[in-house]
Amino acid sequence: MLGGGYVLRSIVGLAIVGLLGGCAAGATVVPPPATPAVPADASAAIATPSPATPGASMALAAPTATATRPPLRTPKPMPTIGVPADDGARVTWVQAVDTRTRNLTIDSPAVGSVQVQLLLPSRFDAMPSTRWPVLYLLTGYGGSYSDWGVNTDVAALTAPTDLLVVMPDGGYQGWFSDWWNGGSGGPPKWETFHLVELRQLLERNWHAGDKRAIAGLSMGGYGAMEYAERQPGTFAAAASYSGVLDPLGGQANFSPPQPNDIWGDPVAQADVWKAHDPTDNAAALKGTALYVAYGNGQTGPLDPSKSPDLEAWIATENETFLHQLAALKIPVTVDAYGNGTHDWPYWQRDLHRSLPFILKALSG
Repeated sequence: MLGGGYVLRSIVGLAIVGLLGGCAAGATVVPPPATPAVPADASAAIATPSPATPGASMALAAPTATATRPPLRTPKPMPTIGVPADDGARVTWVQAVDTRTRNLTIDSPAVGSVQVQLLLPSRFDAMPSTRWPVLYLLTGYGGSYSDWGVNTDVAALTAPTDLLVVMPDGGYQGWFSDWWNGGSGGPPKWETFHLVELRQLLERNWHAGDKRAIAGLSMGGYGAMEYAERQPGTFAAAASYSGVLDPLGGQANFSPPQPNDIWGDPVAQADVWKAHDPTDNAAALKGTALYVAYGNGQTGPLDPSKSPDLEAWIATENETFLHQLAALKIPVTVDAYGNGTHDWPYWQRDLHRSLPFILKALSG
């Protein structure tokens, strides 16, 4: 538990958003006015915007007395790039960042307009008929699809592998759930987006195979275990880095924003909370290769000047989850590394340490 009476609502607003939201550097991609001819395979529909002139700026001209407002025009719908998902979710824009990195804009019935970053296998173009193993990397609370690329060396780390790395938006505070919304359901439906729409788009347009692993940090660590539980057998491996793994049991410290929207009231809708709690549903992880990493919140070797933080509370969540796995006799690889805080240097190290484990699970 954290001292000073902290609850996650205040911690997250001040700490995680500062760590994650402030680090994201993804720019919005604006499509050109003309609608290009679109091939059926999204991997061939790549747009590379022209770079802006360094130092250039734009100024608005002052209106003249005779100026009139042009008539408003209804924006044209974006083109569909590649094959859509069953429910109509579709890629509407692809930005080539470099030889391996693609930023996708997706129009999703489940969550609206959303962005996803892909790291293609190095041999992607040379082997067009190959189905590639997939690693989903989920971001944390307040994070962005660009977080992993900005804050870690994931591109260089995975370059020697055959992984298709998928880094989707998580809805800022979406908690990787189809929201309860006061009992009425409906959007946002993050579980539907990630596990149905995005999966279909990747398989139909980016040669994603049926061997999958999932990993994430903080809220994304929760998402990795939650998704592996809710769809057993979908992921060969699931890895949590500083994940929130017992939200129902730890609700004294856990208070998500809009609780009635996400899972409802923790007492009146305890069944909904329980259905989305990794500890309560740990039995569904049998047969999945599991990796759990967390620190204790004290100043560690990668942040010598940082004060203790919410990783101390995260540690209690992880210990509860691990005790449940032990009771169920479900094996798990644990890196309880002691001193360390809730920050990117540790999550990069977690990715490095767990990647051989993930690759071994995918090769089985």
